[in-house]
Amino acid sequence: MIDGSGLRVKRLGLTRYAPALEAMKRFTATRNADTPDEIWLLEHPSVFTLGLAGNPAHLLQNPGGIPLERVDRGGQMTYHGPGQLVAYLLIDLSRRRIKVREFVCLMEEAAIATLAEYGLDAARKPGAPGVYIDGAKIAALGLRVKNGCSYHGLALNVNVDLAPFSWINPCGYADLKSTRLADFGIHDDVDAVGSRLFGHFQCLLPSIAITAAETA
Repeated sequence: MIDGSGLRVKRLGLTRYAPALEAMKRFTATRNADTPDEIWLLEHPSVFTLGLAGNPAHLLQNPGGIPLERVDRGGQMTYHGPGQLVAYLLIDLSRRRIKVREFVCLMEEAAIATLAEYGLDAARKPGAPGVYIDGAKIAALGLRVKNGCSYHGLALNVNVDLAPFSWINPCGYADLKSTRLADFGIHDDVDAVGSRLFGHFQCLLPSIAITAAETA
């Protein structure tokens, strides 16, 4: 049995995208009712990713020869690279009694609260999941849920090179500007920002539901 604090963090450093995706799938496929939820904090080498219903035409140019990975999350195209904090959320939503839409809002709220610690006023944008500062996107969301359990998650720009975002329509939106913490004079590294983000997930995620049978 797992109590309400059943949440583990793993810091994976710079990890290639394809092995990370396969590890998430494997974790989700083999977990059971007693498997603790995990949040993986990492960075990826440069890669474009395209969601299930994504349109490859959103890759406008690719002067850097960055690889493109088709993936099994929702959403369109985004970029990952060193200096971007990626948080993969391996959460049993059914056990925590949280709906997918609520979980998406929770992800956004964790990012907004993290940015508020740095004195930044971030917000949601209606109809465009993610987190924005003055209309520029600083955090992107992508999710997959299987058997009530989530994987993929959230990417927050810390000091990532923003040039590759200009080579795509980020998340399918033409001319969408991207920004990062470094643009606001904030010099914390990915690990430091990850610690703050994880703390907010600890606070925001509903406690694990304990059934009458488990307490008997």
